[in-house]
Amino acid sequence: MIKTTETVKHLIIINVLFFVAALVFKEPFYDIFAMHFIKSDLFKPWQIITHMFMHGGEMHILFNMLGLWMFGSAVENMIGQKKFLILYFVSGLGAVFFSQAIDYIQFNSIYNELTKIGVSKQEIMQIIQTNEVSNVILENISKGKLITLMTIYFKSLVGASGALYGVMVAFGVLQPRAKMGLLFLPIMIEARYFIPLLLLGDIFFGIFGTTNIGHFAHVGGAIAGFLLILKLKKHTFTRWN
Repeated sequence: MIKTTETVKHLIIINVLFFVAALVFKEPFYDIFAMHFIKSDLFKPWQIITHMFMHGGEMHILFNMLGLWMFGSAVENMIGQKKFLILYFVSGLGAVFFSQAIDYIQFNSIYNELTKIGVSKQEIMQIIQTNEVSNVILENISKGKLITLMTIYFKSLVGASGALYGVMVAFGVLQPRAKMGLLFLPIMIEARYFIPLLLLGDIFFGIFGTTNIGHFAHVGGAIAGFLLILKLKKHTFTRWN
């Protein structure tokens, strides 16, 4: 039986409280605390942190909290409370910055294409807000790109998945031969193989997939967690423990 560590317990409690509040206050709560695209009117600086405690549904929070309980408790026992808390939030920040960077580059590329054919900033915002596009614009820009532009502008990022991926990677670095697997597959693979395969899947579906899952946020959290745990292994932050 996995013993829940103190930091993990408090993180789970905060996540559950945010989830209950979202059920009560619904969309306005998501507008305030979910992470919105940085150019969106709904973006607020605190969302960089608060989005980590927001979830899109019962299964979303259930799987994230289950993963946090399993891997978070193990990692916290190995590196200590303070280091674990730093790892968790650094991974969450890595997730949001990486996914936002991907969206920003893609959004700006399409935005610049529109300005090059003479579409003003006001007209671009009107297209985004109303979904009304003239035939002249469609002759120069594909409808698919315009949909991408609107999708990026309006989408939001929620969940502890990015932070969790950083914790999972840390677990894999610290316990590379530990057996891991997916709940719906009866196959157990060593962490040193399982985690890279999981990340390759995220990269693939991030590029070619059409779901609302934040695959690039997962990758960003994993990268941040990996870089930090390497430093922690070298005792860079020993004085904090």
